[in-house]
Amino acid sequence: MRAAVLKEFGAPLSVQEVPDPKLGTGEVIVDVVATAVLPYTDEVFSGARRYLLTLPVVPGLGAVGRVRAFGPDATRLAVGDWVLCDPTVRSRDGVLTPDITLQGWSARGEGGLHLQKHYGQGSFAEQLLVPTENVFPLGSIDPAQAGRWTALGVCLVPYGGLLAAGLTAGETVLISGATGNFGSAAVAVALAMGAGCVVAPGRNGAVLADLERRFGPRLRTVSLTGDEETDRQRMKQAAPGPIDVVLDLLPPTAGTRPVRAAAMTVRERGRVVLMGGVGMLGGEDLALPYPWIMRNSITVQGQWMFPPETNARLIELVRSGLLDLGQFEVTEFALDEAEKAVAHAAAGNGRFAVTVLRP
Repeated sequence: MRAAVLKEFGAPLSVQEVPDPKLGTGEVIVDVVATAVLPYTDEVFSGARRYLLTLPVVPGLGAVGRVRAFGPDATRLAVGDWVLCDPTVRSRDGVLTPDITLQGWSARGEGGLHLQKHYGQGSFAEQLLVPTENVFPLGSIDPAQAGRWTALGVCLVPYGGLLAAGLTAGETVLISGATGNFGSAAVAVALAMGAGCVVAPGRNGAVLADLERRFGPRLRTVSLTGDEETDRQRMKQAAPGPIDVVLDLLPPTAGTRPVRAAAMTVRERGRVVLMGGVGMLGGEDLALPYPWIMRNSITVQGQWMFPPETNARLIELVRSGLLDLGQFEVTEFALDEAEKAVAHAAAGNGRFAVTVLRP
């Protein structure tokens, strides 16, 4: 099969012939129809993100495709089924604390690197080998719309965070990092889940205006000044009442002050979920006041990625019409144009936009 290969950090992708994956028990081979190229893909490939990734590698994070073959443990799949492939591969011998690798992307520690020896190759290829539990049926879809369904990958991260927070219909949620790629998707997901109001702070006025245009009165935007206390008060004042949930999705380049400013807007007995990359490239740690957490009974939770069942629940949210993937603008590239796709994604061509490879 043909695939795009990253041979060393900082080197261009090489599109070449690689061995076809070999099916084993507990595995599925999927013909990749579409795979998303995230905006920070160039930072991963250059090594700037410092991700644990064994090279050379076929990169690529998740895919939409059709089942080619499956092992004897699959009882409901059929050849040709449209499926979503979750790249979050977990070890099967550590139920409470499994080792994890993001297939074709990064690993969590030495155990994750061990998983990469078998499940290291990602979706920038014609075929993808994944564990059976990482394949989620999509039902019938228009093949021309396969690229649009890759937007599920962007939505899954904030959806996992909002589920972890226990967001319920009618609650007010603040999305820290709302003008980013994952943050803007989080706004759409929170509203689809029934949030009564979403507070969206940011410093990009054009993106804030676009969010207001898209989502109407249930969205309250806040223009940030950079002063922690001023911004905290602005966010509180923008909400129609107490803020129940804060979800942070700020990138590694953001400092801890905007995270703290947002987190400390949450009401007594409120919930704060941290899913961003702040501190991953160094810098000061997040300092939340012990007395504030204790006396207000605040729940602060870290959430990396999402549990497997999140995939199926998000697909149902889309199929029900509550979450509209039609709002995402899709730009597609052929496999031979992988380098162009990475550059296009990095250019930041607007929120609610997905760059797609179609191997």
